[in-house]
Parts: sequence; structure tokens; C-alpha cells
Amino acid sequence: MTNPNGSQSRLILQRIARRVMVERGLEPDFPPMAQAELDAIHAPEAVGAGGTVRDLRALPWCSIDNDDSRDLDQLSVAEALPGGAVRLLVAIADVTGLVRQGSALDRHAAHNTTSVYTAAEIFPMLPEKLSTDLTSLNPDEDRRAVVVEMVFARDGAPMKSGLYEALVRNRAQLAYNGVAAWLDGSTPMPPRIGAVAGLDDNIRLQLGMAQQLKALRHARGALSLQTIQTRPVFAGGVLTALEADTKNAAKELIEDLMVAANGVVAEFLAAKQFPSLRRIVRTPDHWDRIVELAAMHGTTLPPAADAVALEKFLVAARAADPARFPDLSLSIIKLMGAGEYVVELPGGHAPGHFGLAVRHYSHSTAPNRRFPDVITQRLLKAALAGRPPPYGGEELARLALHCTEQEDAAKKVERQVGKSAAAMLLTAYIGQSFDAMITGAAEKGTWARLSHPPVEGKLVGGAGRLKVGDKVRVKLLRTDVERGFIDFAAT
Repeated sequence: MTNPNGSQSRLILQRIARRVMVERGLEPDFPPMAQAELDAIHAPEAVGAGGTVRDLRALPWCSIDNDDSRDLDQLSVAEALPGGAVRLLVAIADVTGLVRQGSALDRHAAHNTTSVYTAAEIFPMLPEKLSTDLTSLNPDEDRRAVVVEMVFARDGAPMKSGLYEALVRNRAQLAYNGVAAWLDGSTPMPPRIGAVAGLDDNIRLQLGMAQQLKALRHARGALSLQTIQTRPVFAGGVLTALEADTKNAAKELIEDLMVAANGVVAEFLAAKQFPSLRRIVRTPDHWDRIVELAAMHGTTLPPAADAVALEKFLVAARAADPARFPDLSLSIIKLMGAGEYVVELPGGHAPGHFGLAVRHYSHSTAPNRRFPDVITQRLLKAALAGRPPPYGGEELARLALHCTEQEDAAKKVERQVGKSAAAMLLTAYIGQSFDAMITGAAEKGTWARLSHPPVEGKLVGGAGRLKVGDKVRVKLLRTDVERGFIDFAAT
């Protein structure tokens, strides 16, 4: 598909993104005081190990992230131990060493609380001088990091864990798609892997243990959910396509390692009698509606919320109807309710994460792009140094609520701009017909998603008795780029 707005498409979407940012209470630009602080920050003259800071630069660390990622938050490495045990190390970028608590940069980050990734422009939580340079774990650079060390038995059972500060060096910046294609045998090894002695075996060792950890979580009821996410493709400022962003082995490898590391961080702070910010998804309030949804697919779920039973249903539903599974997943996610941040005080018992089937979970592995991770890093450093917590319980409670609200605002911005991009891409095809599937049918309206490109719009008039999952032929009636509206009619 081509875009009728030509070279102006990115500029139009950027304008929309900035407008929606402001409407949602987010700041698209850094204030002058933050910029002045940034100008005064320079690379440390000497970054060294010593004292309690370990020197781990010799290890074959690597980063695996999106193809275009420049804010590298974590590295990983593995070591085989006797008896089939594996030591996994996750290095988390030291952001708080340069972003002082209470500074103008910190206040801006605390206001937005997250980087916002729209179809036209990224609004980073921290300026790029920091997030893509001085506090990013860039290749061939010595960097300070907080390291999470975890030792697991052959079957993935945890044996011991610990945290400490260290000096690290990224030996290979890798991308999800390239690593995944190599792992599944469809392409040769990426040259950056081959350039580091033993890195290929190390990544396979990481993958094997990550898969063990995932299997254990899913046996406890971690949910196999899949939704359709798209990413825009631009060529010279022209929006040319929206491509589905699918999971692969490399993405799941990193996800599983981060879940494990975030669990260790939460447990470490609890053991130190420190407060912490927990990332939770509560036991669903609308479990009865999830039971009804499963019954529509021929499955009986127990009357009380049961993650293991829900996971068995999801696995079976995906195998039975892969095409409709993303829409079923989205329905389950909406009924479960959004994730949120809460405070766990020493001796407390905050709810766990229903979707991940973990009791202890604290976001910590992306401090360049999430403010809760910055808070957690400050707590970790204080605990490691034997200092009192840098935040009080009431302050953390206010921050938890604020981070939850701003994260929701950021997601709404991203969705709104994504809808505008979809409307823009389809504008030239008004009057044409497409294959589609019904993704929503309720009193408020009926919705359909095209097969290609995978964008959704409202079905106006003549929806009749169409049900979710029905395949239909639709005609594109109108688009509204500013509001992100797409209207179809069944043909």
C-alpha cells in the first residue's frame, strides 16, 4: 500500500502525537531546566571497578533488543555449572548514577514515568544523550550496572540468587529477528555472534534455561496470551505499511530472563526489609465473564479464579483456532484488568501478578525507559550500601498510583496515534473491498479487522447477526486521520 499524504505523513502523525500527548497530560519536550542539567553532564572521566563494584567486563555479555533500539537497558550471560545447573547474570544499566533524585531530569521522568513509543515519534523518558549514550549499555563501552545473579538447577528450580554492582562491557549488540532466525535454523549465525568466542553456545545455554523457567511458570498458571501489535514502516518519511509484530524465540528468551530477574529483585528488597514498588495484575474481578467466554468455546472453567485452568483453556483454544486466538486473548486481557503498581512495605503482602503466575515481581530491568525501574534501582543501591530507603512509604504509594495513571495515558497515546496511522494508510483505498474478520460485536458496535494490513475499523450499517470470528468481506467507506476512525460496511 502507498500513502496519499506522501512525504508529509510522518510530520502529520508527529503533530497528532504531540497533540495527544498534551491532551493526556504528558510532556512531549524536556523543560529548559532539565536541558541545562543535561548540558552539564559529561561521560565519567574514570569508570572503574573496586571496592564492592565487581569487574565483569571479561564475560561474553550481549544485548538482544528490537532492531532499531538504541536505549539498551540490559545485558545477559550464562555459565554452565556442575550437575547441569546454570548461572544466569542480568546486567541492568546504571541510570541513577547520573540522574540525581529530585533533579530537573528526574522530575520530568517522574512526570511522564515512561518513554512513549508512537507510530511517528518516540518521546523518551530521559534525553537521548543519557538513554542512548551515557546510561545505555552500548557495545564496546565500559559501563556500570546493577547485576542480578541467579543459579538454577537443571530443571529450572531456583538454587540461589544475589545482587551487586559491577563493571560490564557489551560484546555484541544483537536484534530479536536476526537471533530468532538463527536459532530456528532459517538463517546463518549473525556475524556479531560469530565475532565473540563462545557467544553462540552461551546464547543457546541462556535459551535452554529460559525455556525451563517459562515451562515452570506456565505449569503454575502463567497465561499464554497473544495479541496483534503492528509497527509502522516508513520510507523517506512516507508511511508505506503497517506490519504485524510477532513473538519469536529471541523475544521470549529475554522476556523470560527479565521475569526471573524482576522476581529476584522483589525478593531481595523484601529480605532487606525495604519497601518496594510491585508490578501486579490482580485476580480478575470479572472471572464469571471469563467463565462465560470459555463456555462459548466449549470449555468449563471452575467458578473461582483458577490460573492453571485458564492456561489449559488458552493452550487448547490456540491449537484449535490460531486465527481467532489473538481476539480471544484480547478479550481475556480486558476481562482480567490492567496491570498496576502498588507498594509492598516490609512484612506486607501485595498481590502477585496473575498473568505471570508470580508472587514477587518488581519492574527493574528498563530504567532508561520506565520510572518505576529508576525508583527500584535507587532502593536497590541503598539496600546494597546499607543506607536507609530513599523513599518513604507514603511517597512510594503516591508514586505507584501516578506511575499507573501515566502508563495508562501513554498507552492511550500510542493506540491513538496507531489508529491515525492506520486511517492514513487506508485513505487512498476508500471504496475498495477487503477480506476481514469480526473482532467485536456488542451494543456499542461491531468491529472488523482486515487480513492485510492488520488494522481494525467499525462496521457501520448492515452488521446483522455477525459474531466474533466470522469472516466477512467489507468495503472501506471513510477514514478520519485526526481522530483515527475507520468505517467499513459489510458487502
